[in-house]
Amino acid sequence: MAHVPVMIEEVLKFFDPKPNQNFIDCTLGDGGHAFAVLERIAPNGQLLGIDADPDAIAIVESGIRNQELGNRLILENDNFRNLAAIVREKKFGPVYGILLDLGFSTSTLERGRGFSFEKDELLDMRFDPRGGIRAAEIVNGWDQRQIAELLEEYGEEKLAREIASKIVAERKKKPIVMTKQLVETVLMAYREKLKSKQEVPWVGGIHPATKTFQALRIEVNDELGALQEVLPQAVEVLQAGGRLAVIAFHSLEDRIVKQFFRSWPDAKIKILTKKPVVASDEEIKNNPKARSAKLRVVAKV
Repeated sequence: MAHVPVMIEEVLKFFDPKPNQNFIDCTLGDGGHAFAVLERIAPNGQLLGIDADPDAIAIVESGIRNQELGNRLILENDNFRNLAAIVREKKFGPVYGILLDLGFSTSTLERGRGFSFEKDELLDMRFDPRGGIRAAEIVNGWDQRQIAELLEEYGEEKLAREIASKIVAERKKKPIVMTKQLVETVLMAYREKLKSKQEVPWVGGIHPATKTFQALRIEVNDELGALQEVLPQAVEVLQAGGRLAVIAFHSLEDRIVKQFFRSWPDAKIKILTKKPVVASDEEIKNNPKARSAKLRVVAKV
């Protein structure tokens, strides 16, 4: 697997997987975390891998080089918000550990669905392309106030109003259906606000379109809603002593996880990370995307 899983050593340390234990990876991605755990729970331990993206499931299936590993890996193409129902249907358990890695793999950017602002693709952004609203429908169909609120809430974008205004003005000329169109619209808003002649007026080390794309992706896939739904299910699914590990990549996700963990009584869960664990300097050097990762872990009492 080419994809490098984030904070793999820290995840394995907290899970401490033993032979014949069962685990769930709710965000299978390219399978980096899953295969690392599978190796440690041989000979009979099973791992249930869930991903909303059918391409992710296909990639992991094609990457199975060992029949023995494949027999212990159960794959499910579904949204992790349906965790409890999936576990019941698969009769999977007992479950010692559950992982939620809320980032997305480099290969996700290669899907051709408009996740990356560095390519010119249709503005789709759906993890599961079989249904749901496309990003282009939001950009071209929502009113200016709705778009501004979305960018402000889910993107924490300071220029939300200016970008929303520019989107509405540009879509009157021509529907915004490609990523490059949206990127240029965002850049126009930034250049005007900053009175800059730079083609890309970088702010704080990130591309100006980053937060707009984040906000649209979160809305299209209802990422925060799914996270809020899965957390209590995960605790219920775990056996006593089992551990739930969540890796968040932006403050909106991390806030939900932190508040959820703190809201449960001590008699139900024990917080194992008083402060979130962050990636080592060495990992960040080798994988810059790990810089924003925050790992929080609880154990079910």
